[in-house]
Amino acid sequence: MAAKTTLNAKNLESLGAPRLAELLIEISMGSAARKRRLRMELAGNHGSVEIAREVRKRLASIARARTLIDWRKVKALKNDLETQRKTIAETVAADDPEEAFELI
Repeated sequence: MAAKTTLNAKNLESLGAPRLAELLIEISMGSAARKRRLRMELAGNHGSVEIAREVRKRLASIARARTLIDWRKVKALKNDLETQRKTIAETVAADDPEEAFELI
């Protein structure tokens, strides 16, 4: 049997939604990637159209960027693009394959 302080879904559920929401906000402070992920999850509550809109906004933001990517930030960009690809392939494509194709 796992201890009550072991990090797992069941133990975290015991904290309740309000406390978990506070923790997520606290954890995401200072991390644009985590904030984007939370926004994506919130958009998921409103359907794949909202998710596609969020992905489109992020991809447009990346496309507009004109700065060179420092070698230390390549991994973060790779992870960001992989998150967008995964969201398109797994979530948007399930509801709207044409929109997913356009986004990819």
